[in-house]
Amino acid sequence: MHLSTDGGRRELARFLRSRRERIAPSEVGLPAGPRRRTQGLRREEVAVLAGVSPTWYTYLEQARGIQPSREVLDSLARVLRLTEDERRYVHSLAHGSVIQTSPLDGEIPAIDLIKQVVALFEESPYPVYAVNLYCDLLAWNQAATEWYDDWGALPPEERNILRWMLVSPVARIRLVDWEDDAKDIVARWRAESGKHAADPVLRERISELAHLSPEFRSWWGQFRVVEHRSKVRRFRHKILGHQVMRIVPMNSVEIIPVVVVPHIPVMA
Repeated sequence: MHLSTDGGRRELARFLRSRRERIAPSEVGLPAGPRRRTQGLRREEVAVLAGVSPTWYTYLEQARGIQPSREVLDSLARVLRLTEDERRYVHSLAHGSVIQTSPLDGEIPAIDLIKQVVALFEESPYPVYAVNLYCDLLAWNQAATEWYDDWGALPPEERNILRWMLVSPVARIRLVDWEDDAKDIVARWRAESGKHAADPVLRERISELAHLSPEFRSWWGQFRVVEHRSKVRRFRHKILGHQVMRIVPMNSVEIIPVVVVPHIPVMA
């Protein structure tokens, strides 16, 4: 996605504003002042610190039709203390990138390849599942059913890992760090939304989850951005006990944007 689209401009404007408002003046060596009403930094303060004109930066936060250079975005990232994931996010919003939205042609259909890969782990005692851009669950092994839930018993339209985490009471039982795990997936979805903001299905799913889950509404509005990477997830089960596992997202050009997520045990 590119700033030539309204969605890109609006998303970048909202994100920059949210990051500006979280920084206290004292963090960048500025006095707060007794009459200060602005939450966080003022626009003109960000502009001066980043070396751009206040008017130009105001236009950027107002989603006007301007195009920031990569150097300016890096300067803003420095001033706003963005993480590396957040810096990549603003570059994606502003300049876009070559984003593969469908699998490359292969010898067999992508969905068949995905199911065959997951089937390799059918006898594994550790979960493996595959999800697409929308977090829809495409395939999973028996261990995923045991440690997560019987996703096959859900209606097809509800087989979605993010929806399950937010809506299912089972998720709050099985996941020891339920809130952190759910927040992490929301943040990963926020990162993906910057790359696919024009996708009508993605917008529809965001609206649906905002209606279903007050937690999603709150966390989505925090503009936290995290790329999909390996992390520890802790499980509890009334029969199987407790287990700490590391999820390791994997993909290839033949199945993008689908991600296969094996779990490996974390030894104490």
